[in-house]
Order: sequence, then C-alpha cells, then structure tokens
Amino acid sequence: MTIEEMKVRKIELGLTNEMVASRAGVPISTVQKIFSGATRAPRKLTIEAIEKVLKKPETDTSPTRRSLYEDERMLKADRASEPGVTYGAAEKERLYTIDDYYALPDDQRAELIDGKFYDMGAPALIHQKILGDLYILFRECADRHGLPCEVFLPPCDVRLDRDNYTMVQPDLLVFCHDYDIHAIRYEGAPDLVVEILSPSTRSKDMVLKLYKFHNAGVREYWIVDPRFRAVTVHCFEEEEYMPRSYDFDSEIPVFISGGECSIDFSRIMDRIRLYYDQD
Repeated sequence: MTIEEMKVRKIELGLTNEMVASRAGVPISTVQKIFSGATRAPRKLTIEAIEKVLKKPETDTSPTRRSLYEDERMLKADRASEPGVTYGAAEKERLYTIDDYYALPDDQRAELIDGKFYDMGAPALIHQKILGDLYILFRECADRHGLPCEVFLPPCDVRLDRDNYTMVQPDLLVFCHDYDIHAIRYEGAPDLVVEILSPSTRSKDMVLKLYKFHNAGVREYWIVDPRFRAVTVHCFEEEEYMPRSYDFDSEIPVFISGGECSIDFSRIMDRIRLYYDQD
C-alpha cells in the first residue's frame, strides 16, 4: 500500500492521525511526518504497522467510527456558532469537496474543513495591522539568521491534509522546506502557522484549527488574540508538549528556528497601543 493509498484509506475509515498512531503503536509525530510527506523514506516496520491498522475492516458503527463522531460532537457547539455553518448528524451531512471550493464566486471567501464550508468575512483593521507587522518581523528574522524559510500572507490556499475535503487560508504561513513556486496552492502542512483571532473565527481557530494543524503535521502554531493582548504558542514537536502564553510586550521565541529566531512583539504593541488607549 502506497502512502497516498494509506491516506485515502484513512479518510474512508474516518481515522485521525492520533487514532492510527495509537492502534499501530507508532509515535504520533512519526505518523504526522509520514502522511504530510516530511518523511520520504519511512521504516518498513513502521509502514507495515500502519498498513495493518488501515487494512482492518471497519463499519460505520465500529468503535473507531463512534470515536470519531464523539470528537466531532465535542466541536459541535463551536462550529455551530461560526457564520455560514450548519451542523447536523455527521453521517447525514453533505461533504463538500475542493471542486465545490473552486466553484465559489470570486467575491466569496471561505475555508473548507473536513467537507464543511466556513465563511471568512473581512478582518478588522487591528487584525490587518498586526498581520502586516508580523509578516515584516518574521521576514526580517529569517533573513537576519540565514534561515531557509519563506513567509506568506493570505490569500494562500493550503491543501492541508492532501485530500479533497480541506482547503484553508491561514493568516500567515512559514515554509522551511522545498515547495513548488509555480503551484496554485500549497500541498501539506506548513512548518509554522499564525492565526489572528476575530469574533467570527475565535472558536474555529482555537479549537477546530488547533486540532487540524496538530494532526496534519504543522510544527508550530501561534494564536494571536488582540482582545486579550495575548499570544499562545503551540510547539507540537516538543516531547512534553505544553502551550506557552505571552503578552504583547514579550520577546517570543520561534521554536522551529532552533533558538536562533524570536519575534519582538513589543514592536507591534508600540504601533497599536493607541487602539487600546481608545477603549
């Protein structure tokens, strides 16, 4: 079974990377790297263990399928609160595909996550101001330390799971490996993703996307919260993973840089302080 066949089979069975890792007795980080394409020559024993899980016959009423639906129900309240989203029983929903995504009108921005559309309204000015400054700081940091990383702003399509059911547009992306510069979209998991919270995307970014980015193999995820002037950093590669919180006056390390790079968020805070003084 090829890696692509495994990914298709995983989707058919409704398994997450965590479920596959648990059943195969393989570290979750290894499974993430295999399915994201980061590991190009995985060990034979690892592949055989994953194949054994994916070849096992499952039905829609199996414990694995029920477990997946339980995970989905945990997100039900959050998803239902998003604009443009309806939520019903998972087995009865229509799953939209990338073809439906590309068929949307040019003036309608949306993300496709697990076959469901999430509308993307125009962001507030404070959101755009923070994003613009973050882009400059990340670019400056990569250039100053000679890091082989590229920084991208939206709209930039990311086919996160390399399947037909998910296409996201994060606020800021960092790639530190080869990619096709002529492609219309990025395939797989970026090395680092930043999302800036707004009232309409808060639950999606903090719950659903956290879950998706972790399972897809994103190495580091920043959640910037203008409302509470806080940045939460998720470094998924850490052996003892624990989210870290920083305020807007902090020097925040970029963990994928191996300690070489950090973002002085106080430079951004100095430029937006007036926004908070007017509250």
